[in-house]
Parts: sequence; structure tokens; C-alpha cells
Amino acid sequence: MPAEPILAVDSLARGFGDGEARLELFSGLSLSIGAGEAVAIVGPSGCGKSTLLHLLAGLDRPDAGRVLVGGRDWETLAPEPKAKWRGESVGFVFQLHHLLPELTAEENVALPLLLAGEPDARARATARELLARVGLVRQAGALPRILSGGERQRVAIARAVVRRPRLLLCDEPTGSLDAAHAAEVLDLLLGAARERAGALLLVTHDPSVAARCGTVLTLTPRGLLTS
Repeated sequence: MPAEPILAVDSLARGFGDGEARLELFSGLSLSIGAGEAVAIVGPSGCGKSTLLHLLAGLDRPDAGRVLVGGRDWETLAPEPKAKWRGESVGFVFQLHHLLPELTAEENVALPLLLAGEPDARARATARELLARVGLVRQAGALPRILSGGERQRVAIARAVVRRPRLLLCDEPTGSLDAAHAAEVLDLLLGAARERAGALLLVTHDPSVAARCGTVLTLTPRGLLTS
């Protein structure tokens, strides 16, 4: 019997507006990602890649279709268990980082562990280990406002993987990084998915980043096409 996919998407549709002004981003979109898989989604700006990631993470609601993560349908979960399941199962890297400005880099990375009940010392040690892996151990005590854009992105990536989620969703994770740091980050993301038999899905404009993934798909109004 085949293993249940980590992410299963069935006939997803999303658009914005009403009547003649309505913009249909995509419809009939289906996707299945199993343990250990890495998938890159490409497509022109404005085609709905970021919107799709928000749907997959349960942060937005589709017009039609459904999204299951680890066998659970986002639409069947009440707000509190939905937030709990997202925190346990999904790591999300946003384009704009969304770091808490009053917390240091170390505290931002440790926060998901602390919210899950991890002891402070253990959470901070894990955070420092991950910051070292993305080349930021010396910036552990720095606030986001004094970090560069690329440094903030690396902190956000460390935070996304700190709870070892089953599903990693990444929106242009290397967009503000140089080639050397981009390679390090991709190694971390791919390794984090493998370590917990998880799955990685990222959207990118960079062909070299997409090529590191086992599957590359193009987002179109008709759904996902194999590139």
C-alpha cells in the first residue's frame, strides 16, 4: 500500500474580484508530494505563486478544491487546531521575512520551539546551531533592523526549519542571497526535508535553484505543468 502523501491538492481554484473585473489565477490545480520529495514551482510574476503557497499553508481559502497536509484537510479544521497543526507540520519562508523586530536573531529562531513548550536553554541552543549552519552565529544577538536583507532571510529560513516540519513551503528563499549563501540555504532546506522524511516545495525565478529540486513545475491558469 503506497504511503500517504505529505501534501495532496485536489482541483484547487483561486481568483480575485467579481464580474467582469474578476481575475482567475488558476483552476483545476492538483498536486501530490511524498516523503523526501523536493518540488520547485516557476512562472512569471503575478501568476499566483505566492497565493498558491498561502493556500497550501492554510493561510488563505480556495474558491474551490481542497488541500490536505499529512492527511488533514485545512477546511475541516477549526481555527485553534488549524493553527496548532500548521505550527507542528508546516515551515513557511516568506518573501518579506516577517521577523519580530523586538527579538534578536536567536530569539526569532527559538520562538517556535518556546511556543511548543521547549525549555528555554534547549530552544536557544538549537537556534544557535541553526544560525551557525546559515553563517550567522556571530549575529545571534542582533536585532533584525541591523541585519542586511540577506541576513534576515537566512534567519527566517532557520526559524522555518527549527521544529523539523514535515512540509517546507518557501517563497523565493534565495531571492536576496548571493550564490554562496544560496547554496548553503538550499542544502539546509533539502537536508531538513530529508532528515524527517519530509517534503520541500519552493517557488523561484532562479533556474539554478529550481534545478536543485527533483521536480520542476510551471504554474499556469490551467494548473501545474511539468517543465
